[in-house]
Amino acid sequence: MNETGETTGFKPPDLVPARMVNEYVYCPRLAYIEWVQADFAENYDVAEGRFRHRRVDEEKGALTDEISEDKAIHARSVIMSSPAEKLIARIDLVEGDASEVSPVDYKRGSVPDTPERTWDTDRVQLCAQALILRDNGYRCNRGAVYYVESKTKVPVEFDDRLIAETRDAVAGIFAMGEKGVIPPPLEDSPKCFRCSLAGICLPDETNMLAGGIKPDADALRRILPARDDALPLYVQRQGARVGKRGEVFEIHVKNEKVGEARIFETSHVAIFGNVQVSTQALQEMCVRGIPLSLFTTAGWYYGSAGGLIHKNVELRIAQYKAAENQNKRLALAREMIAAKIDNCRTLLMRNHRDLQPAVAAELRRCSKAAGNAKEMSSLLGIEGMAARSYFSSFDGMLKNNEGESWHFNFNGRNRRPPLDPVNALLSYAYALLVKDITVTLFAVGFDPYLGFYHSIRYGRPSLALDLMEEFRPIVADSVVIWVINNRVLGGRDFVRRGKAVALKDAARKKFISAYERRLDALITHPVFGYRISYRRVLEVQARLLGRYLTGEIAEYPSFRTR
Repeated sequence: MNETGETTGFKPPDLVPARMVNEYVYCPRLAYIEWVQADFAENYDVAEGRFRHRRVDEEKGALTDEISEDKAIHARSVIMSSPAEKLIARIDLVEGDASEVSPVDYKRGSVPDTPERTWDTDRVQLCAQALILRDNGYRCNRGAVYYVESKTKVPVEFDDRLIAETRDAVAGIFAMGEKGVIPPPLEDSPKCFRCSLAGICLPDETNMLAGGIKPDADALRRILPARDDALPLYVQRQGARVGKRGEVFEIHVKNEKVGEARIFETSHVAIFGNVQVSTQALQEMCVRGIPLSLFTTAGWYYGSAGGLIHKNVELRIAQYKAAENQNKRLALAREMIAAKIDNCRTLLMRNHRDLQPAVAAELRRCSKAAGNAKEMSSLLGIEGMAARSYFSSFDGMLKNNEGESWHFNFNGRNRRPPLDPVNALLSYAYALLVKDITVTLFAVGFDPYLGFYHSIRYGRPSLALDLMEEFRPIVADSVVIWVINNRVLGGRDFVRRGKAVALKDAARKKFISAYERRLDALITHPVFGYRISYRRVLEVQARLLGRYLTGEIAEYPSFRTR
């Protein structure tokens, strides 16, 4: 269901996994994100839990309908279901004999300091497994939770109270799914810090924008990590081949290994020109959700490849409906373009040698006009005027030191192809940025090709271009200014082909390094007050856009640097 009261069309499956009942008791919003929106993220706790769980995940031992009186039962990783209880589970361990069986559930942590010596969530999940066993004809009155860290098995009795609590949780999760409305985030809960979905849920951020928390930096907790652990892998050596060996992506040129990257530390892979990717490497990218971005040799971004599309159909339905709503499209476009113009003005005021007051005033006027535009055509005109004003002063942010034989000169924006080194750098920076935002939108669950401001065009990621607007000056343009002013690049780093200018291979490598450093730079979020990297900001903004489209927050908060 969205903000207009229309249902999302989600029909819950006939059976709910026992693990999801655990999640529902822990946090209904967490269960909704995982079950309905099919979104998931892995953190250290999840990865370690899966590693420690590997032994009981191996199917071993038999559990048949006919049990011998003198034969003990010891079956691992048993999949069973109960239509009557609307439950399905993979039970870690079932042990016992003909008289009675007991489920054993493995948990990575230590025995908790509670009266029951188990968490409520763990007891409910274990009881759900017992209900399945009972419905399949087995006698089951008790089970156990095995806490791996403590190496301790804690017994659990399936009394009437626990059974009622478990069945209430099952009914609750089905009701939540049928209603199709995401539960609100927990308020100021310590559970959020250990939750792998905190960066997806954005509990405090959503509560604040929905009016539940006052906009005070001291009140807003930074739950999500400041930086991503995983980083992109760029391969631009012509004739290179990306392969897989164990847990590593390896890059070979002919028979020589020229580089490698650990797979779990790779966020996505970008290849330029004549670079091959082995079937094994591509399969691993699909399995692990690592997108493959494809560029021409000169850096023109023309697409991505990956595994199955994100399962969050609810978000894409909201996106498609918003794209048909002229008022919502215009509201989003106004906010994004006004933010872009404000960020252009901020960049000029920070870096220009002698900015004319009239230019700053014009950009302020354009930002205000963009925020009040009545139709898309007038917004396009306002953006064009602001761009002319901004780029007319862009040269004043570049340092061309006296006495040098070669200078970077900028006399206006040109592209397709760029005709001078500065425009070649700008085009390359925009290609890298649209790649990163496209990858982010795919990861969040959007259709990157359906935008609100940029028109639909075959093969063009219009939504990525929309979201990129507010980051063009403060990420892409900022990198261009930095590499020029710090003399990272010079005349020797460019090649002219006819009228067009392009970067040489070594220059692209230097520029990518500078671009990645910019994305990893920590900044104070202007709305939430905590410090995170620009790379993390891209994801936060994409998820906030999703929160707006699905009706959780009333307005999309664009990013304006301080």
